[in-house]
Amino acid sequence: MRHRKAFNHLGRKSAHRQAMLANMASSLIIHKRITTTTAKAKALRTYVEPLITRSKEDSTHSRRVVFGYLKNKYAVAELFREISPKVADRPGGYTRILKLGNRPGDNADMCIIELVDYNEVMLAAAEEKTKTTRRSRRGRRKSAAATTVTPASEDTATETTDVAEETQEIPATETKEEQEKESAPSKESKAGETPEEEKKVEEPAGEAKAEAKEETEPPVENKKNVKEEKKTEGPAEKGKEE
Repeated sequence: MRHRKAFNHLGRKSAHRQAMLANMASSLIIHKRITTTTAKAKALRTYVEPLITRSKEDSTHSRRVVFGYLKNKYAVAELFREISPKVADRPGGYTRILKLGNRPGDNADMCIIELVDYNEVMLAAAEEKTKTTRRSRRGRRKSAAATTVTPASEDTATETTDVAEETQEIPATETKEEQEKESAPSKESKAGETPEEEKKVEEPAGEAKAEAKEETEPPVENKKNVKEEKKTEGPAEKGKEE
């Protein structure tokens, strides 16, 4: 009775089937890719992947066990020298089956079976996918806002440095236009003063004018004395003349 013995005999006896799988496994290890039917590829996958797992431990015992299955020393050397270091970090799943369609002669389902780590095209595509990660729109808006704010701060920093340099480079001699501009604020400040302040400013000028008049005009008493002297002197001078 054949209970729980569900595997594909591939229409061959046991010895023929083992020899065929060993030959296909050696070709896969050496060439890294072969074209066959889908049924044979699925049977080969269960045959070769345990051998690749055993090759991770490079010892004499492991090499003898693998050679017992493959019967090809070149394939064993290639497996332990080249393939095992490359798949050291992979925890299984060393092969990939890519379907090609049906064969024209007998309409058999064809495929390619290959080692995963030796398909450079798919490895490059996987790297590009890992680089481009999906993020929410909120994160994009925040990043865009940050990028717009940072250049402004840089511009302000450069402007401040330029202004500082310009202030240091101003010459000592100023032109007439600059002097007029400086005098303009003082006039504005005077115009903005209150009437009381203007009166206070005008009062000292009036006092100075009054003092000047007093100095130029003689006192009133002196004027009277001068008139009396003239009156007295008048008759005496007339007598002398006579």
